[in-house]
Amino acid sequence: MTQERLSFLAENPFYTKRFAYYVGKRCSSSTISDVAKELHLDWKTVKELEKQYLQEKLRRAGKAKPKVIGIDEISIRKGHTYRIVVSDLERHRPIWFGGTDRSEESMNLFYQWLGPNKIKHIRLAVMDMWKAFEKSTREHAPQAAILYDKFHVIRHLGEALDKVRKSEYARVSGSDRRFIKGQKYHLLSHRENLSMSGRQALNTLLAANKRLQTAYILKEQFGQLWEYRSEAWARKFFEHWKASLRWQRLKPYEKFAGLIERHWDGIAAFCKQENKVSLGFVEGLNTKIRVLQRRAYGLRDEEYLRLKILTCMLPDF
Repeated sequence: MTQERLSFLAENPFYTKRFAYYVGKRCSSSTISDVAKELHLDWKTVKELEKQYLQEKLRRAGKAKPKVIGIDEISIRKGHTYRIVVSDLERHRPIWFGGTDRSEESMNLFYQWLGPNKIKHIRLAVMDMWKAFEKSTREHAPQAAILYDKFHVIRHLGEALDKVRKSEYARVSGSDRRFIKGQKYHLLSHRENLSMSGRQALNTLLAANKRLQTAYILKEQFGQLWEYRSEAWARKFFEHWKASLRWQRLKPYEKFAGLIERHWDGIAAFCKQENKVSLGFVEGLNTKIRVLQRRAYGLRDEEYLRLKILTCMLPDF
């Protein structure tokens, strides 16, 4: 006895594709549990129907043909379990989620997936200063320029500032410590993002500790580097910034300056007009992925997470 396959049925024969897509669209703004409760469905049924919807979103988006890619890693579980996410920075969408860690071998899997014909069209790869990503990219897409993501560079500087904060807390004693304790957020945030009370707390801290004041000012000044349109002027700014570290006894900053020195070409690449890309998309995507991970907490279905990430910037239908 044969069973006819009807095109309008979803993979679950009890539901139509139209209903599956309705359920999937509802899951884009609600949790699986909430949708299951609302529609009187089993939790597993809702999840499987949503996966069908996500697969259709991915199919409608078409095959990836990137010219500018963004490479990043995300932690999917505690214990440094990583996966790599590659995005098309011109179409503003993730195109690949995979690997088993953030090694060169895992990065190679993306280029194997993309294939040589599409690889040759990549002209720019945006990444953090992780050697494995750069080595794999230089091997498979040697024509592509490497650009280090501004937000990752600034994150390294933020870590250096936090080390200065910790060393100052250890150095001072008594009542002077109260100005430093609990001020990490205020120090690492942009002043314009702080509340009025946050700004007052930051001002009090900087007035009370000269070394932290110097480190904070240097951190704020460094962001000007990406405003230059000429590599020569950008280099001049960096040399001036580095020279201002003399006699300041800011060891973490000196190490950061050495990091910039070693990776200068990938940072200065932003000065070239053809390398101007919206790096804000990368940060926005990271924020969205963190939200997805929180909502999918406890799920061991990695294929579900992959579909959620690859479709999170695609329009609903």
